[in-house]
Amino acid sequence: MDFSLRMHRAAKAAACHFLVSVAVAFAVAAVVFGIWYPAPYHNLSGGLKLFLIVVGVDVVCGPLLTLVVFNPSKSRRELLIDLALIAVIQVGALAYGIHTAYQARPLFLVHEVDRFRAIGMPDFGNENDVKAALKGLEPSLQPRWHKGPITVGIRIPNTREERQSVLFESIFGGRDYSQRPEFYIPYDEVEKERVLRRARPAKNFAAHYPKQSADLQEILKKTQTSMEKAFFLPVQQKQEWVAILNDSAIILGFLPGDGFEVP
Repeated sequence: MDFSLRMHRAAKAAACHFLVSVAVAFAVAAVVFGIWYPAPYHNLSGGLKLFLIVVGVDVVCGPLLTLVVFNPSKSRRELLIDLALIAVIQVGALAYGIHTAYQARPLFLVHEVDRFRAIGMPDFGNENDVKAALKGLEPSLQPRWHKGPITVGIRIPNTREERQSVLFESIFGGRDYSQRPEFYIPYDEVEKERVLRRARPAKNFAAHYPKQSADLQEILKKTQTSMEKAFFLPVQQKQEWVAILNDSAIILGFLPGDGFEVP
């Protein structure tokens, strides 16, 4: 068969494969960014970069392999075997990527004294009691595959010994309160009072980050909140953001910026 004709047909097959791969990528993205990494967690927890690497490689490599191996002169059986092997490799790579994104997804947004901290399974370390502690949480606080990050507070240690144990472990690089599910409590009225004690006026943030002022105004407009009743607390993970709050400590939205730099 003429080489140009062979490449023409292989290109058509690769194009079809590419369209199917893109459709699958969009379906996966709907789950990843709609549930596991809702904004701004796709930036905070590195979900966007991870997804683009995994899906980008998967979407490109599959059709590229089809372009290389597709040959109309092969028998139907040979073509099916070749394409099936490519599909298995592509699905396996995509499944591994989805599993990695799932394991790294943020599970909780934890209020920790003067900040919020996004916490995922890798932040808990390899402690054997973490899964048991997660199962010991009340049902509304337990992570589910179909739920996004859950906002929680941290209870006060019950005893002096409990406080000292966490303190000493955290000093030497161990887990702090935010990395211990056994300390998680609902983000209720009591916890919200603690948040408001450390929250600072949103107008201070707007003055320090004038480029974010328009986005802040948009958040306040959508939530019908005045600037006088808007506050913020830093949010930490892989990037620096802030949570915008109203005077009831309800999170209205998020904006990029280091809240600790705001005077």
